[in-house]
Order: sequence, then C-alpha cells, then structure tokens
Amino acid sequence: MAFTGKATYGAGANLPEIAEDVSDIIGIVSPFETPLLDHLGDARRAAKSTVHEWVEDTLLPNTDAVNQVSFTPDAFTDSTFTVDNGDRFRVGDLVRGEDRKEVMLVSAVSGDDLTVVRSYGGTTGEALVDNLKLIIIGNAAIEGADRPASRFTNRTRVRNFLQIFTASVEVSGSQQAVQSIGVADELDYQKQERLRELLRDLENCVINGVAATTDPQGSATVRRTMNGLLHSIQANQFQGGLNGFPSGGGLGEDQLSEEQLNAAMKEIWENSSGSVDTIVVNGFQKRQINAFVGDKRGYSPRDTNFRDLVSVYESDYGVARVVLSRWVPADTVLLLD
Repeated sequence: MAFTGKATYGAGANLPEIAEDVSDIIGIVSPFETPLLDHLGDARRAAKSTVHEWVEDTLLPNTDAVNQVSFTPDAFTDSTFTVDNGDRFRVGDLVRGEDRKEVMLVSAVSGDDLTVVRSYGGTTGEALVDNLKLIIIGNAAIEGADRPASRFTNRTRVRNFLQIFTASVEVSGSQQAVQSIGVADELDYQKQERLRELLRDLENCVINGVAATTDPQGSATVRRTMNGLLHSIQANQFQGGLNGFPSGGGLGEDQLSEEQLNAAMKEIWENSSGSVDTIVVNGFQKRQINAFVGDKRGYSPRDTNFRDLVSVYESDYGVARVVLSRWVPADTVLLLD
C-alpha cells in the first residue's frame, strides 16, 4: 500500500523544515597546477631589479664547413679549398671531415682559403664535398716557435624583464560578518584564489611570454612583459624535415618520434657544455613519449595494472624528467638544462 505518513516531499515548498546538508569543503574545478614552476623550484639568485641580466661566453669554435661547390676530378688530392670561416683555422691545425678517417694538416690560411697536406700521417684520402663539416682536432706547434696571434671571444649580456602580476581583492564588511559555507574568512579565501590565478599565469608566461619590442623596460604607457622560454630559444630549434632533422612520421609531422628526440638531444650534447635534464610537453606530445615503449611492455600473468607512462627519459645524452604542462603548445617540445 502507498506510504501515508510524514515524508520529505510533503515538507512544504522548498523543504523549509529540512536542514541544509552542505559539505564544508570547497572544490576547485579549474586547473591551477604549476608543474614547471614546481620542478624548477626557487632561484639560486633572486632578481633585484626590473631588468635581470646574466653573462654568457663561448669557447673558440673547433668546427666549420667546406664552402666550395666544385672540385677537380681528383677531389682526393685537392690541397686548396674554401671554407665558411677561415679565421677559425691556424697553420698547424689537424683537420678531418665529419665521419671521415682522412686527417689533413693546415699549411696556410688566406682569408677563407685553406692549403692543406692531404692524407696526413698515412691516412687514406677521401673526396671533399660542399658543406662537409670539418672538425679541428688540435693544433701542432713547432718547438721554439714564436707564440701565435692571440684569439679570444667576447662575452655577451643576456637579459629578461620582470613582469608585474597583479590582482585585487575587495570584500564588504557584511560579507565578512556572515557565515559562509566552507569559508572561515572570506577575505583570506579571496586572496588564496587570486594567488592561485597569478601562479597559473606566471607558469604560462614563463613558457609563452613575449617582451615588448619597443621600450621593453616599460614606461607610463608601455607595460613591462617578460620573455618566456619559447621566445627566448631562437637559435636552437629543431623542425621535422628541415636541415636534415628527421620527420615525425605517423599521423602528422607534429607527432614526436624517439628518433627526433634523440637527434635533438645529440645535437645539443655535441654543441653545448650541458645536457638536457628536463623535457616539458603538452598532453599530446606526452602521449607520443609514452608510446616510445608501447611495443616493449612486458607483463606477468598476475599483473592487474596497465601502465602507460614515461616520467623519466634516459638516453646516451642525459637523463631527463618529463614534465607535463598544459600551457606548452601541442606542436612543441621544450628541451631544457
């Protein structure tokens, strides 16, 4: 038979007799994580001005390239040829081509033209080609000779600008006085919310920020903005299918492959004093990195968990932690030291 006693649906309009049952916890449903900032941690040296500068220096280069389209029919014995930067060479340098076994001894330098002794030390001569990378093994001085002309590099200043992040909080006295669900102090809660937003924006600017082209230090009419990682890395970019860098393959050129990642890390290792220890990617490229081990997984009959995750990538060129940040563009992978 139908229930005829007191029931919640009979308690009147809007259930005036029923006490509210509201959890005293507020859940934040918007993304506010800052994985890259958490990984970087606090700086060793705090910025104390609106312009933050540091000094970088490089060693004298020990590589160059052949810059000559045509050679004599017997390119194995050509003793004079042109290079990109003749000032990188000195008389007495031992030089070899990349992936070549022949060693040459530089006997004269005239502008960008080198005169060399081919097949030095009994090494086997190999044909020269345009754009062949040349590696300077080292210089051999003559005993008792005068010192060579001094060579040096110039240090360069690199800078970034400090961006001001602001947010305001205003709470009425009445709002402070009333009892709110899940909040003991409305003013303090609003401060926490705005702080989360500022940290979220800071991580986004660290990755995607761009400084102004004119008056980057800021003025009464120009806002001071910071250069992020993407805008700061100008010379060391790798793109699939360009300059000999392998294409991604798969469904599209933007898909990262292990061949690409290793090629980039190898190039960085060959041309810098450090190694990549941090890889920052969006969710799309993180899935590509996870797929590196897709066909190499092994499971026992008792395994009940399926793992599809690469958190650390260890290669011959460094051990790198993979950081997932939603603010990195989907077609971009950041390789950081």
